[in-house]
Amino acid sequence: MLLEMGVLLIGIAFFIAAIFVSYALNNLAGVLRGVEKTVEQVPDQMNAMVKETTGLIKESNHTLEDINDKMKQLSPLFYVVGDVGNVTRKFSSSLVQVTESLKNKSDNGSDPMGKKKSGSLYGSFTTGYDWLKKRRQQKKQQKQGAAVNNHTNN
Repeated sequence: MLLEMGVLLIGIAFFIAAIFVSYALNNLAGVLRGVEKTVEQVPDQMNAMVKETTGLIKESNHTLEDINDKMKQLSPLFYVVGDVGNVTRKFSSSLVQVTESLKNKSDNGSDPMGKKKSGSLYGSFTTGYDWLKKRRQQKKQQKQGAAVNNHTNN
């Protein structure tokens, strides 16, 4: 009788183990069904992503072409601005040279206030003002000389 009870207990244990294994396998089947649904959706999602990416690349190419066209149109403007900068630099350097030569040619080159310095903006303006004042005096003297000559001729 002991043998029969041992076999009965082994059978019951085997039945309980079979129930747990079937439960685990059933859960595994549910997970695999979820994976199957996900895998079925992947091609559709990939197609949508590829279409969106293709549209984005086309739009980027269009924008890049537009930028390149605008840069081609603006290139001459940059060259003109560069040329204007070069002309301005040359003009200012020649103005400095003229100012220096006028300063050197001035009567005594004295600077009572000590503010005429060759590299300063104030020095350039004062030298230009001195030159303009002397030029006006020369014209005034020429007019007076012309007026005296006209009176003596009449």
